[in-house]
Amino acid sequence: MELGPAVRHWRDRVSPASVGVPVGARRRATGLRREELAQLAGISVDYLTRLEQGRATAPSDQVVEALARGLRLSDPERELLFRLAGLTAPGPGMVSVRIPVSVQRLLDRFDGHPVVVHDAMWNLVTANAAYDALMGRTTAWQGLERNAVWRHLLGPASRVVHTDEEEAELVAGLVADLRLTAGRYPADPRLRRLVSELRARSAEFTRLWEAIDLPPQESPGRLKVVDHPEVGRIRTDCDTLVVAGDDLRIMVYTCEPGSPDAERLALAIVLGDQAMDAEVGAAGYPRRTGSAGSPST
Repeated sequence: MELGPAVRHWRDRVSPASVGVPVGARRRATGLRREELAQLAGISVDYLTRLEQGRATAPSDQVVEALARGLRLSDPERELLFRLAGLTAPGPGMVSVRIPVSVQRLLDRFDGHPVVVHDAMWNLVTANAAYDALMGRTTAWQGLERNAVWRHLLGPASRVVHTDEEEAELVAGLVADLRLTAGRYPADPRLRRLVSELRARSAEFTRLWEAIDLPPQESPGRLKVVDHPEVGRIRTDCDTLVVAGDDLRIMVYTCEPGSPDAERLALAIVLGDQAMDAEVGAAGYPRRTGSAGSPST
């Protein structure tokens, strides 16, 4: 079996309704169209076409993981997809970016609420369309831009409003959590590279990393004030859910129902959907609905 035919086979068997893709009356395809899978996986249609046709034969592990997630593959099928791509699925000693099917069903239930998922290294694994509408597009982030520790220390300012003290506490908590992750996954080369890069580029990271005392292990602040460029400031509650067995962090943003903040959040999501529709109309493929963006090619 080759990679391209396997991806086409699995794509044909996925029910569009099961992954949140609208099904029109004129639809002929029973499975996912190529454009729809590309959107679910956060990769370009051209790249997926080349993969399926055998003209691209060396996808990254991030792309393979994103395809497995979009195709809703079982664990054995995911391992087979990695082997067909010439890769080895991350083992128990590696930080996982795997979102189990059961957890994906939970994420699908949050449709309409901003949701982002990070792995134990605080790399962005996936973010839904509502999160992109609230916080800005994540699908263009590449490499270290996808790491929350790097973004807070070295990246551009986010839309979340923090005082200097709040930002310092948040960064200290993220670095402390990363230290604990390093203790759980000492053999993961990606984690070692991340720490090395951060130490080389940020004196503040080095200071926090070498600190003897760890700050209290609390989840990031629950109250987030987001300064949206079109609707203004939105006060949200941000709850972090930890998937213990898979070491994932799921952050869900909500507002008090019926409040002005809830109305502003709903407007921000509508504006984000309209912007996505405009882009998709120009590109000629369906927009993503409810599923998250993954590493782009």
